[in-house]
Amino acid sequence: MEKIISYPISAVAMLLFLLLLVIFHPIQWICFNVFGYQAHKKSVDYLNVCLLRMAHILGTTYKIENREVIPENVPLIMVANHQSLYDIIGIIWFLRKFHPKFVSKKELSKGIPSISYNLRHGGSALIDRKDPKQALPAIKQMAEYIELHHRTAVIFPEGTRSKTGKPKEFAHSGLKILCKYAPSAFVVPITINNSWKFVKFGFFPFGLGNRLTFTVHKPMAVKDFSFDELMAKTEATIVNSII
Repeated sequence: MEKIISYPISAVAMLLFLLLLVIFHPIQWICFNVFGYQAHKKSVDYLNVCLLRMAHILGTTYKIENREVIPENVPLIMVANHQSLYDIIGIIWFLRKFHPKFVSKKELSKGIPSISYNLRHGGSALIDRKDPKQALPAIKQMAEYIELHHRTAVIFPEGTRSKTGKPKEFAHSGLKILCKYAPSAFVVPITINNSWKFVKFGFFPFGLGNRLTFTVHKPMAVKDFSFDELMAKTEATIVNSII
């Protein structure tokens, strides 16, 4: 029944979603090329809050917990489980003050209005997951960037999103490179719940009436742990809070 009801509502939501991407693409271009980084970041922030609010017509609500524990003016490595596109949208808006940049697959860097432009010009690391010779230097460059500018790298170590909410095995290599080349960073584990329900029927229609939660856990200084210990604590913290 939910799926049947969702079709007409999802059609409106999808139209609005695509319209926002198209509208904000030239806005991003102007902001980046005329006014620079800060203006471009603001345009990306506003795009994502619009995408969040658009989902309210589907009955979607959001909650972010413990944001206040995140340290400021230091490099951050946010590590989260991955369930849908709305993981990224939520992190960009709710954690915007920390300038999040994403480790993303390079296929997304072309062909998608607004999203592809931001990935190419917003500081994200675009990687080919099948080519470590390309991926690892790109992640190294991101680590050096956040170390220098005290910004945030966001990585989803599962690689691909979970379609059921059940976490997949975490890969170590990307996070290891980030920790090695951003030694003054803090790792911030984040657990995302119910995001997968937004796309539980696939690309279309959307799920209805879901409450997406973003739970920020206690940050850990990279310098205070061996990598193996840090990885184990991060994965356990995230996975144990998945509903």
